[in-house]
This record gives sequence, C-alpha cells and structure tokens, in this order.
Amino acid sequence: MRFTYILFYASFFILFYNYIGYGILLWALVKVKRLRTKARPATAPFEPEVTLIVAAYNEEAVIEEKIVNTLELDYPKEKLQLLFITDGSTDDTPAIISRYPEIQLLHSNARNGKTAALNRAMEHVQSPYVIFCDANTLLNTAAVRNIVRHYADERTGGVAGEKKVISSGAAGAAATEGVYWKYESFLKRLDAELYSVVGAAGELFSIRTALFEPVEEDVILDDFVISLRINIKGYRIAYAPDAYAMETPSDSISEEHKRKIRISAGGFQSIVMLRALLNIFRFPVVSFQYISHRVLRWTLSPLSLLVLLLSNIVLAVYAGGWFYPACLAIQVLGYLAAFTGYKLAARNTKISLFYIPFYFLFMNIAVYQGFYRYLTRSQSAAWEKAKRSNKVPNANIQIAENGETIVRSN
Repeated sequence: MRFTYILFYASFFILFYNYIGYGILLWALVKVKRLRTKARPATAPFEPEVTLIVAAYNEEAVIEEKIVNTLELDYPKEKLQLLFITDGSTDDTPAIISRYPEIQLLHSNARNGKTAALNRAMEHVQSPYVIFCDANTLLNTAAVRNIVRHYADERTGGVAGEKKVISSGAAGAAATEGVYWKYESFLKRLDAELYSVVGAAGELFSIRTALFEPVEEDVILDDFVISLRINIKGYRIAYAPDAYAMETPSDSISEEHKRKIRISAGGFQSIVMLRALLNIFRFPVVSFQYISHRVLRWTLSPLSLLVLLLSNIVLAVYAGGWFYPACLAIQVLGYLAAFTGYKLAARNTKISLFYIPFYFLFMNIAVYQGFYRYLTRSQSAAWEKAKRSNKVPNANIQIAENGETIVRSN
C-alpha cells in the first residue's frame, strides 16, 4: 500500500506542477526578477534587412490572400526580401505566386517535406535576419517591425511571434484550440521574461541567419528544433506578442487529432535530438523551462493520468475513509465531462464547460499515439497540410494593432 500512496501523490504532483504549478512558479520568479532588474533605456529605431520565408504546399485556395497580406506589411520595401517556397506543390500555387515580381519564388517538383524546403530556402537568404511563417496565416501589418526590434539586444538569437486562432463564436475545435493557445501565450510571456521562450511555433518565428544550421530532413518539428538549438548556442528566444499570425482552427476534431499526434511524435523525436538540454547543470535556466514546460507534457504527465486513476481506485477500495473515494469521484466526473465534450465536439455543438476537460484528455491520448508512431517510425516528416475551418471563408478579416481580431462579413 505504501507504494500505491507514493504513486498516487507523485502522479498528482506531476500533473498539477506541469499544467498549473509551473505557471504559478514562473509568475513568482518573474515577479522577483522585476524587482531586481532595472528598466532598460529605450533603443533607437532598428530596421535591418530581413527575409520573410513563406512555406506553401498546395495552398491555391489561400495563397492570393496571403500574398496581399504580405505586400501590406509595414516595413521598408527595400529592406524586406520576400521568398516563397512551394516544393512538391501540384496545384496552381507556384503559378499564382509567379504573377508577383516582388516575390522570389522557389519551386521544385520533388516533395521532400517542409524541413528540406526550409533548408533549401535558407541557401538564398542574404539578410542578417530571417522570419518564417506559414501560407495559411495572416500577419498584422507591424509584425516584421515588432519582431526585428528585439534583435537590438545581442543576447537574442531568435524571436517567437504569437499564434491567434480565429474562433468567431465557432464551436468544436475552434473553442478548444483557442483556449489552449491563450494559455500557451500566457506561459510564453512569462518564459520570455524569465529568460527564453521554449520552442517557437512555425506559424511565425524568426532567427539570426548566422545561427541557422541545416536541419535533418526527417525532423518532424523543424521550428521547435531550430529554435531550441539556438538556446544550446547560448542565445535566448524573445517573445513578440505584438507580432502575430492568425489562422482558423482545424476543420474538425479528427483533423486536430491528426495534428496533435504528429506533434507528439515530433516531441519524442525532439527530446532525443535535444538531449543536451536535459542537463540542468549545463543550461540551468533554459533546461528548467524546457523540462517543466515541454518534456513533462510529452512524457510523465500522460503517464501520470493513468497512474493517478489506477492508484486512486486501489486506495478508494482498500485505504478506507472518505478522501480517496471523493478523489475518485472527482476523476470519474472529469472523464465523464471529457466524454460529453467529445460527443458535443463531434456534433459541433458549443458548451464551453465541457471543452476544457475534453481537450485536456484529448491532448494526452494523442501523446500515447504519437509515442507509438515515434517508436515504430511511422510518422512521416513529409509536408502535411491540415484542413482548416471555413467558418469565415468570405469575410473581411482585419487584425488590429492592439491584438484584437475584427471579422466583418461581406
């Protein structure tokens, strides 16, 4: 029984720390840092040459809107190189891009995956800074300017933008994905203020060109690996919440499920590739952030969910008293709420109360499936274009500089 008690409380602690406790601890550490850090003087305007790389695979439905959005970016045109790479595309995406002389187009018929495409695109970059973004996202007009200003600090090796999910009152994947990214954005702000963002999202991130090293073509999470390798080199990843990429949510729960499994498989691959960051004696702060924010979510937390339930059942039966039966009842209610949320999501019905437990369980189940794919090497690194929601297909979408998303129907 003693071992069962240890399993119960250890698994509870891991889950609490990973999803709630780390955020509380991070907030407290940032508060202490603010008390000990003097405000830095304002720096002069910083407008270096920049290259914006857009990776596009069979994006003919959205590429025109992406091009218009890119050409409207508020940055000196002579200092902004626009490079679109469409390797493997079999639709009209390359032809559409070729109509715009302002954009440098790279295209190869071979489909070797996004990582190979980015490696090839980087061979054409001559600017000291490069920004990566996806073809199915729209940027706010000041995105480039708000990213590059962070490079005035020589300690900054990369900059992570913010991802915004358009829900527009939609249900299903929209509601759950939006809540998740709001919480992730909160943690990113604190991570960056303490030291560094832990892994940039591919929708919008930037690096110093000199720090880039070609990524292995079988890498699944290229953005994650690229940004954390910059941490290994001794640089931090800054966070620019005022530079954001906006996209619609996954088209359905099944599409979001496939995406989560792929991310989870890539997470296990990344842990192995970035194992140097597990050495907290070599990288004290960034390893603490990396393990707390990322590694636990892909390893011990999903396992702890199962251990917590099983050990709680044993203790409820054999330990006596009211505490453990009450804990078990709470867990059962949580799983019932998650199941209800799943059923509602499948019918695209929105009742927010059930989406948080559903999405929480949904993500952790995907980790188990991703781990299986990693072990069996059945997760391809090839370019996979997720189906996105068409909730606002014919809307005039404006991204206000204060971060608010404005959607006006035509």
